[in-house]
Amino acid sequence: MGHVRPFILSKDAKSQADFYAKTLGGVISSVLTHGQTGETRHELQDKVMHLCLEMEDGSSIFMADSVEPFTQGSGHLLNISYKAESQAREAFDRLASSGQVKVPFAQKPFGLFYGEITDPYGVTWMITA
Repeated sequence: MGHVRPFILSKDAKSQADFYAKTLGGVISSVLTHGQTGETRHELQDKVMHLCLEMEDGSSIFMADSVEPFTQGSGHLLNISYKAESQAREAFDRLASSGQVKVPFAQKPFGLFYGEITDPYGVTWMITA
């Protein structure tokens, strides 16, 4: 099976990626705007065509500014799993500071630590350890 990499459309990919870098850990490694390609309409010049957010564990999230109307969140969930409960709890707490907790972070009967949060951009995160 190939490597799965989420690609998130956003109203403001740079701000959303900055938020994830600060709350979940990681760094924005590249940003390409439509204007940098030289083949776009004027109103799209500053829109992000492709952004790569590299997470601390070596995985990455791709993002772009939506050029068509869309609804944030749109029914998908992202799961991020940590080796240590303390790392997962820290990530959960940072997301919770500006998001909406759906399931409090705690050890669950199925053996994992688990919590669920919807961030300010409408994306729901499942945090596990």
